[in-house]
Amino acid sequence: MKKTIAVLLADGFEEIEALAPADVWRRLGFEVILAAVGASGTVTGAHGITVKADARLAEIPTDTLDAVILPGGMPGSKNLRDNERVLALVRAMAAENKVTAAICAAPIVLEKAGVLKGIRYTMYPGFEAEMSSRPTGNLTEVCGNIITGKGPGAAFAFAACVAKALGSDADPMYRDGMFIQG
Repeated sequence: MKKTIAVLLADGFEEIEALAPADVWRRLGFEVILAAVGASGTVTGAHGITVKADARLAEIPTDTLDAVILPGGMPGSKNLRDNERVLALVRAMAAENKVTAAICAAPIVLEKAGVLKGIRYTMYPGFEAEMSSRPTGNLTEVCGNIITGKGPGAAFAFAACVAKALGSDADPMYRDGMFIQG
């Protein structure tokens, strides 16, 4: 059965952190849903790139998801953090030990949802004041079902960690600036 990944998009999302991993996961055969968290089916990223989402979060049967992805960016991360539907989904996914992943500033969503207690994580520098514990500063972290990435430069490594956690046997790896299938 094909695994399903929802990438949650809020206005101000970091385009690289959402779209590069989504591309990787689709190439690996995962079903990827670009899900707009707002009422509109189009979402504008932090750098002015407008994306037509595959669906709105409200339309997705979230019990069918195997992973939820929170891209960073500003104000995208804050928009995700301040959305009760997003927080409820993050809590449910984490409670069911499903892949719950955030990159860049988006671990602030995991923090507000209360799923980072006792979890090793990383994030973009500068948001430590919003967190109850200290990020590691590593490029990526995998701690159980929680996966985090440091920022835009970690997009491919982050994608590979999520793919592996979802059981990809393609052995994806990041080498020489290119995503390759091993």
